[in-house]
Amino acid sequence: MSTPPSTSVRPAHGTTLRDRRRVPRRTAAAGLSLALLGLGLPTATAATSAPPLPAGVPAVDQVASTPNLLQLANVPKQQGFEGVDAFGTDIAFQDDYAYVGNYQGFTIYDVKHPQAPSIVSQVLCPGSQNDVSVHGDLLFLSTDSSRSDDSCSSTALPASEESAWEGIKVFDVSDPTSPRYVSAVETKCGSHTHTLLPDEESRTAYLYVSSYGPREEFPDCAPPHDLISIVAVPFDAPEDASLVAEPVLFPDGGNPGDEYTSATSGCHDITVYPAKDLAAGACMGDGILMDISEPLYPRVIERVQDPNFAFWHSATFNDEGTKVVFTDELGGGGAATCTRAVGAELGADAIYDITGSGDDRYLERRSYFKIPRINADTENCVAHNGSLIPVPGRDIMVQAWYQGGISVWDFTDSANPVEIGYWERGPLSETELVIGGSWSAYYYNGYIYSSDIQKGLDVLALKDPLTAPARSVKWDRLNVQSQPEATRGRGA
Repeated sequence: MSTPPSTSVRPAHGTTLRDRRRVPRRTAAAGLSLALLGLGLPTATAATSAPPLPAGVPAVDQVASTPNLLQLANVPKQQGFEGVDAFGTDIAFQDDYAYVGNYQGFTIYDVKHPQAPSIVSQVLCPGSQNDVSVHGDLLFLSTDSSRSDDSCSSTALPASEESAWEGIKVFDVSDPTSPRYVSAVETKCGSHTHTLLPDEESRTAYLYVSSYGPREEFPDCAPPHDLISIVAVPFDAPEDASLVAEPVLFPDGGNPGDEYTSATSGCHDITVYPAKDLAAGACMGDGILMDISEPLYPRVIERVQDPNFAFWHSATFNDEGTKVVFTDELGGGGAATCTRAVGAELGADAIYDITGSGDDRYLERRSYFKIPRINADTENCVAHNGSLIPVPGRDIMVQAWYQGGISVWDFTDSANPVEIGYWERGPLSETELVIGGSWSAYYYNGYIYSSDIQKGLDVLALKDPLTAPARSVKWDRLNVQSQPEATRGRGA
């Protein structure tokens, strides 16, 4: 979830691709304020009038799906994490465990038996978004809200407080029943998300920390904020974690933005593909391709902008490293953008082919993909986090769409993506927009796991002939933004 400061939701009908960037703002998006960064998040917006749900939209909390995608289990949010403001966030996997972030901390689940997942431990450590990654004995947690200090007993501070702390926390999870806080590193503008790039030779975890402004209250967030932070965590001495680099990715300032497109002042999310020495960055107003053959010196080799993208949010490579799926989080995750008024190309995925070689590689857009179902005006819905399903010879991914549910789609033909399955709940409310739905939906060792903002952890089974070969691929670890070669197994 993001807070693009200049993003608005607007109708798409009656405009051409070239015209769309000039359409003025008409509909304010719910939750689009700096409150989304942990400064008093609005979670419900009263509807001025509550029209009937559109035809085909399930009733409140009713489940609808295609026959090939079935829910196996749900574990609701537990005490301490059950509040409407305690959003369930990102997921990481290792062995038989799923690690799920929450604005109040994180939860470790035993998923050895996917039909009956259970909670192993829960750590209270407030600080949005608490996105997680895991490697061996270590878990890394992102904090992107103003806290009184770097401890798990910190309290919220006003954004203008000079002593406010934001950054990366490190935990020892060698005993999943009793995680232990180890260290923390403060980073400029906090850590909205982070991407793990492990170096086994040096036994160091490098974290590419993504953060963004403009946040004038913070000197280190005010424009220009064109860098990422790189944190190094020694596997054998995590207490020595430190900030080691702050490479500038946009020396020219990046996309200046306009009334529809967010200006580039940092990155929201970066996906690394170590096997290909590549990374793809979703950076507010820009999408970028980077060479990461030298991890401390990532180099931007291609940069694109898209007239239909309001806020570049995340990226996924195909297994061959010849395509990137970028997502546009129109409305910051807090708006109803899966509606007829918004249309099929806004708040969607864009499929880009990577052409050329070396430093002469280019990103060329082939098409857009958006779920074909119309949602209610009380459902926040937009393209969000997903992962590849490891089917040899095909490009298939599962993806979260907040209250738009979970979609499985095939982009093997870059110009003609097609959905092959979906699962969704009806709206949380018929009368007001309550922030909810699937934050992340990822495929891990034969099953789909979804972190629902309000409903907790969902486990689904995908039973489709097209994806059946994926069941033979087994990972011992999966951090989705540290993308492994899908058909090799193991994980990064």
